[in-house]
Amino acid sequence: MLLTSWFYGLWGSEVEAGMEERDFYDERQEMKKATLSCPHCHQSGEYDLGWFVRIKRRQLPPRADERDRAKFAKARSYMVRRDDLVACKNPRCRKRFEVSGVQSVAFLDEQVRPERLQ
Repeated sequence: MLLTSWFYGLWGSEVEAGMEERDFYDERQEMKKATLSCPHCHQSGEYDLGWFVRIKRRQLPPRADERDRAKFAKARSYMVRRDDLVACKNPRCRKRFEVSGVQSVAFLDEQVRPERLQ
């Protein structure tokens, strides 16, 4: 009560508390393999890259307003690459290099949902 009266007094109107993006998605971490080449020793190898996988929820939470419904309608499932640097697997090199040639954001097809998520 005291906090809301403080907000009314400070701003002159009620402060809108919209939903955050994470309320639209179920998030998990996943590892995927990618073939990368070390720029120092030029040896290629399979590296595990970490990804945040954000799957759009089936339903919008009930506290959503019209603006949140519009955002939810446009939302798509996607993956964000978590790792930007990897260490070379060559025992004589072991230098860290930046991941290039692999997208940092990848959108997922809505029709293809992994079985374990349903």
